[in-house]
Amino acid sequence: MNEFFRQVLFLPEQASTFARDVDHLHYVIISTAMLMATLIFGVAGLFLIRYRRRSESQATRKVQTSLFWEVLFVGSPLTVFLVWFFIGYHDFVWMQTPPPEAMDVYVVAKQWMWKFTYPEGPNSIGVLRVPVGKPVRLLLTSRDVIHSFYVPAFRVKQDALPGAYTQTWFEVTRPGRYRVMCAEYCGLKHSEMWAEVVALSPEDYAAWLREQSAGPVALRDATPGAPEREEPLVPARLAMEYRAEAPHGELMTAERGTLAERGERVAAEKGCLRCHTVDGTAHIGPSWWGLYRREERLEGGGTVVADEAYLTESMMKPQVKQVAGYALVMPSYQGQLEAAEVAALIEYIRTLRGARRDDIRPGGPVYEPINGK
Repeated sequence: MNEFFRQVLFLPEQASTFARDVDHLHYVIISTAMLMATLIFGVAGLFLIRYRRRSESQATRKVQTSLFWEVLFVGSPLTVFLVWFFIGYHDFVWMQTPPPEAMDVYVVAKQWMWKFTYPEGPNSIGVLRVPVGKPVRLLLTSRDVIHSFYVPAFRVKQDALPGAYTQTWFEVTRPGRYRVMCAEYCGLKHSEMWAEVVALSPEDYAAWLREQSAGPVALRDATPGAPEREEPLVPARLAMEYRAEAPHGELMTAERGTLAERGERVAAEKGCLRCHTVDGTAHIGPSWWGLYRREERLEGGGTVVADEAYLTESMMKPQVKQVAGYALVMPSYQGQLEAAEVAALIEYIRTLRGARRDDIRPGGPVYEPINGK
């Protein structure tokens, strides 16, 4: 019956763990609506014929009913809608609560492309590779306007907002390639803003991840007439693959090291460590050591959990939520930090959550310049 309904309603394949449950609720709502519409129109037609006015002098008969029928007619639809609500709410909470073991991928949307960055270091444009049977949490943001990450086969849709992080998650049930679209009108080429999710077996995904750390080569823009410039390094075997997969001729931009290591460099380059320590030592601003997911007290009362959304807001709009005990001296980094740099900083802060004080280098991170610069 599931396959019959899916084909009758022209729904895409079910390729995630909650796609079938979403569709089942859809089937129940559609079936109930069709049944009740048929019943209502049928009864209306019957009444129209049976109780029609037969003469000019005929008076309308007064109709009285019992409390039982009133309760039945009001209670039955109310019960059905409440059942729908509780089932839908249960599924909504499930779809909005990533499992603790979920792997993270940072997603940056811009007109008109999707960029995916993995904590282990690799990043790509237009292609998101994930393992089958592993929960994947996406942390989404936008560089310009509101976009919406939509995978029909997964029944997943989540807005990407400028200057903020939102999240969604999924678990793919079968290997394959699945279309990603933007479900929020974002400009002239909105309809061309698509990507794809490539679901691999755990073994193939692990092999691909290892391959990203293999022998690097310099990747340069091959566009005719493009200025000669050095680009970050990517594996040689994948250079042509990224050229083919990136939309609108864009090339992948890779960075050296893991995302946390990039965040460490960004923190030093942007001056974050002048006010924030990484070993728990008190300073001008809250220490980053153990900060991620910690509950912080705010000036004026209330608390906030230092998750991705709050950390991003603190960088872009530090005056909105002021941590108790600290002066409001942090400037806004709106327009000064790229979305990829924000993601790197957040990943670096996350790694400090479980770090031991003795393992953290005093005086902040030490990093080497790329290509001597």
